[in-house]
Amino acid sequence: MPRRLDDRDGERRCRDCGAWKPLAEFCANSRRPDGRGSYCKPCFNARSKASYAKRIREQHGRDVRQPPAVPDGHRRCPACGVTKVLEDFPRNRSGRSGYGRYCKPCHNAKGKESRTRLHGGSREYHLRRRYGVGQKEFDELLAEQGGVCAICGTPDPQHLDHDHRTGWVRGILCFNCNGGLGQFRDDQSRLAEAITYLRGTTWQRVLIHPGVYQMCSPTRGRPPSPRS
Repeated sequence: MPRRLDDRDGERRCRDCGAWKPLAEFCANSRRPDGRGSYCKPCFNARSKASYAKRIREQHGRDVRQPPAVPDGHRRCPACGVTKVLEDFPRNRSGRSGYGRYCKPCHNAKGKESRTRLHGGSREYHLRRRYGVGQKEFDELLAEQGGVCAICGTPDPQHLDHDHRTGWVRGILCFNCNGGLGQFRDDQSRLAEAITYLRGTTWQRVLIHPGVYQMCSPTRGRPPSPRS
């Protein structure tokens, strides 16, 4: 087959911009023997947009609205209409640029609206997604506990405790007790060692006479510092 005048080894000259470019930078065309068209990708996209605008004008009598120019490293949020730097958009590995479509405030607002519409609120969404229960089950379990933390008795606890191995809900705890179990990794031996440690290092205040107390020394440790 004779070579076209606008072809050379591994390259082609675009019929619009006249630039020589590798064949990989030309749009696919199954009707061509080499599988590539006559226009580079930028020129092909420009032609497609112009053709679409002409068709809309002829068929519907209106012009296609042109999006505002966006500088490199920026993106226009379609929700608020503001052009922002890419760092103001959440990460999204599935997107071509690696960033989401909406800026962070709009992304958060849309997520909150979706959670409210589908689940009745962020609290219900969080409980259902992470623990498999809703606010109704949470309130029932808290009532069974008497409305207090299952460990220390602090009123109105808000943290749902669960077994990290099985995912089963165990009870409702206050912030400190829930965090404490997490720091000890739910390990009973660690907790037992902590109790032994406290018993051996904490000075005890013992009543030796009405209104008179004496600090008793632990098995190990230093005496308490005097109060200033």
